[in-house]
Amino acid sequence: MPVTFKPLESYRDDFSFANSAEAIRRFPFPFAEDSYMYSVNIEPATPREPGSVFAHWFDIDEHYLSEMAERALVLEKDPDRCLVMPHMAQAAWDTLEMLMEHLAADYPEHFELRREGSDWLWINRPLQIEQRFTFGDPASLPCEPLEYITRQVQGDFAVLDQRDGNLYMDAGMVTCPADWSIKFDAGMSFTQWHAPVPMAHQMGVFERALKYLLNIQVDHPVRRLNWTMTINPRLDTSSETFHEWGHERSQITPENVARKVHLRVELQFMPRLPRSNALLFGIRTYLISLEELASNPAWACRLHRVLRDLPEAIADYKGLSLYRQTVVDWLAQFDPEAVAA
Repeated sequence: MPVTFKPLESYRDDFSFANSAEAIRRFPFPFAEDSYMYSVNIEPATPREPGSVFAHWFDIDEHYLSEMAERALVLEKDPDRCLVMPHMAQAAWDTLEMLMEHLAADYPEHFELRREGSDWLWINRPLQIEQRFTFGDPASLPCEPLEYITRQVQGDFAVLDQRDGNLYMDAGMVTCPADWSIKFDAGMSFTQWHAPVPMAHQMGVFERALKYLLNIQVDHPVRRLNWTMTINPRLDTSSETFHEWGHERSQITPENVARKVHLRVELQFMPRLPRSNALLFGIRTYLISLEELASNPAWACRLHRVLRDLPEAIADYKGLSLYRQTVVDWLAQFDPEAVAA
């Protein structure tokens, strides 16, 4: 199904971002039940419905041009949002190859890859890029290979080195994180960067998840959904920029809640990189306002019940506590049980 790109929208300042009816229809609503608790919700990343966010390994949608412009703005201010430790050079080329191959195969109207040995030609029509380069030679690209390709793909990417029975965040491009920082987490193990998450450790969630991830095989990727909420359609909610967005959590009122509060869902995709044996950790972020979400009343009803009954420790960790009750009160109108009460 061909992808049509919207004109440039903003994820900051005037926040002109909005979803079309088609983007709302394909939004990856993350709740299969009326309640939520941490779990190892990992599944094989087999292709699903054509046109859905699960159809391809790397999803490109109507917001492509806007998200790539946002990434460029973040990197202009803070180029260290992309980092590659020296021992991860091969994994960076691995990532470039995987992304180029899949984009060209899945979206041939927009991307093309031609190869003659190590001489490659990459064509990105939406961004008007035509780049000849020598695979394996960083001097033949305008920037380091991981940065080069991830400036052209939606979502964040961490590249995890596997050693000593653990995974280490030793490379990545992270410009739209949900309240974390690759500069802080760089070099940490899977166990270390998940240490702040409440309740899940007592349940053994991350121990089971790590064991699963360590055994991922080439060409057998896995995926999972994660979620939080964000005020305004702001992609860059990094730890570094907390001073720009943290105060917005206290500005939610019954009058603006539907427009300003957004459900933020991450489609996390994890394939094994064949040359380096590193694990690519893709974090594709989708935003939807409560107003847009409520166009599907079943979603609004379920979200009401999830947030109403969410354990306080999880609500605090996700940064929802200041405005959760306002959201729950607004969503109650879509829950027949709440209306009847």
